[in-house]
Amino acid sequence: MTFRRLVQLAGIAATVLVFSASLLTTALAQPKNERQFQATATDAQGVETEIKNVMFYWEEKVSETAFVPHELRHVPVKKGTATVNVKFDNIKQIDVKPAADGSLPTLAITLTNGKTGEFGLAIKGSFKGESDFGEVDLPVGGLKKVVFK
Repeated sequence: MTFRRLVQLAGIAATVLVFSASLLTTALAQPKNERQFQATATDAQGVETEIKNVMFYWEEKVSETAFVPHELRHVPVKKGTATVNVKFDNIKQIDVKPAADGSLPTLAITLTNGKTGEFGLAIKGSFKGESDFGEVDLPVGGLKKVVFK
């Protein structure tokens, strides 16, 4: 085999390797086929914001300079000592009742089947998503209501 032929084969192998790596990167970068939710959030001042691809967002502090972001498709709430993760699939509306002492608010959740319940918010977080004007981050403590569509 000639040197020229070896160079050609090496070039072909490198091209195949780059193409394979590109396919793998694309496959890994694809988001999970999670359902995207839409909602209308009304803040404490009465301003309504339409949110697409809404999620409940919070950051877990792991050190003084490092945080782990969490993007959830449910709302973590407290019922007694239990933490209940109420899935967006089941939520029709959330009414937010701010706490007087600055602690986490109480959420009155209405499910799509009509059942209602009041819960304390388990984790300080926000509803995050996309509006027509860009990314939106609405802290739960500053909201009155969230209506899922």
